[in-house]
Amino acid sequence: MTSKDNKNDHVGDAGQESRPLTTSEIFEPEVRGHHRRKRKLVEFTHSSTRATMLMLAAALAALVIENTPVLPYFAEFWHTFEIGFSLGDFAPHLTLEHFINDFLMALFFLLVGLEIKFEMTAGELTNPRKALLPIVAAAGGAVVPALVYTAVNAGSGFEQGWGVPMANDIAFCLGILALLGDRVPLGLRVFLSTLTIADDMIAILVIAVFYTAELQVGWLAAGLALFGLALAFNRGHVYDLWPYLLVGLVMWVCFLMSGVHATIAGVLLALAVPARSQVKLRRVNSWFAEAADVADERYDPGEPSIVQKEYLHDIQRIGHIARMSIPPITRLDDRLHVPVYFFVLPLFAFSNASVVLVGMDFMEVLTSPVMIGVFFGLLVGKPAGIFLATWATVKLRLSDLPEGVNWGHIAGVSVLGGVGFTMAIFVTNLSFVDPATIAVAKAAILAASLVAGVVGFVILRQEALCAVCGDKGEEA
Repeated sequence: MTSKDNKNDHVGDAGQESRPLTTSEIFEPEVRGHHRRKRKLVEFTHSSTRATMLMLAAALAALVIENTPVLPYFAEFWHTFEIGFSLGDFAPHLTLEHFINDFLMALFFLLVGLEIKFEMTAGELTNPRKALLPIVAAAGGAVVPALVYTAVNAGSGFEQGWGVPMANDIAFCLGILALLGDRVPLGLRVFLSTLTIADDMIAILVIAVFYTAELQVGWLAAGLALFGLALAFNRGHVYDLWPYLLVGLVMWVCFLMSGVHATIAGVLLALAVPARSQVKLRRVNSWFAEAADVADERYDPGEPSIVQKEYLHDIQRIGHIARMSIPPITRLDDRLHVPVYFFVLPLFAFSNASVVLVGMDFMEVLTSPVMIGVFFGLLVGKPAGIFLATWATVKLRLSDLPEGVNWGHIAGVSVLGGVGFTMAIFVTNLSFVDPATIAVAKAAILAASLVAGVVGFVILRQEALCAVCGDKGEEA
């Protein structure tokens, strides 16, 4: 029997019509179970809701541990365990806590940078009129909470914490919205996604400009030169990821030594990674079809796979072109998603979200200007800034609400903006030195984020229920 006789070997002997093979049918029977489990794992790890729950669980675990007798050992582990390397006299070393906050979080900022570049290349940020609404909303959601915090803390000695309530948490916001499923309009998801991206851009700029230690100009110049080299790779049509990652690693070291927060290297690297495919996608389908036909002619079902060198070479060539069809930012985003959302962010939450409540005066914490400024900055200032900026933009006819989105939806999303968590805790570590002040700020962040998350979810759920009732009323 020839290979052509076997082309449709999935067609039954009873003359049933040909149908496309499912993915599982192309695997050997003994490995189908393995690939089925792998597919389920991929589906599990690409859920923003599960990632959010894992981060929350890590934060709660840290909160419990910090208020038990284990506290001294827990704190010593993060602050004394060191990671580093030596290269002659150059021997930078970081504690485990700093390694998480400075290096691993650079991977998170790299992922955020990739999302920013996607929005600027193919998302909402490519359309000025559509992009204006979430950008202005993000700006309002950054300025108003900073003003609220500053008003509360004027003359208190804690003015430097104004950046803490400015940023929201992209993972938590999108995770909470995902709990509502398809009961919220697509336009609202796009609006919130773009708003959180714009919010992160503002937060990154604030960190780079206002939360930088004493500058070492030489190291900064070296870091910027490496960023220029990465851009040159892009202009030179370098599509392999490893040159960018190598340059990014060295750039991270330069920024670390310069005094600028090292995580900024992740954002800059993301902006340099190419966003285009290196093949003409409009032609690739016909090429695949022709290549598959050629490979099919060379396949001999009577021979073991290992000796069919020409056939395997053709399959390898098809796979190579398939990989080249995927833009580098997409490949890097796919590789970073699971480790960042299921390892880096939970580890960051576990090592940074802890609040030592034992031995603290409860009333003193509640009346602390830092507590009041951060709590009301996130829970009142952030929603007010987002909603008022959105309202003004629409009323001035500079932009329109997304299709299917009403002001109730905007109110719910505005409240969700008060979920600070990851980025707010990150800025807290940059703003304060005193452990007690950091603990108070973190307590305010956790409390405000919890309330904002619950209230925002309730508002959006109520809007979804009202929409369902309205639809039923129209049908009646």
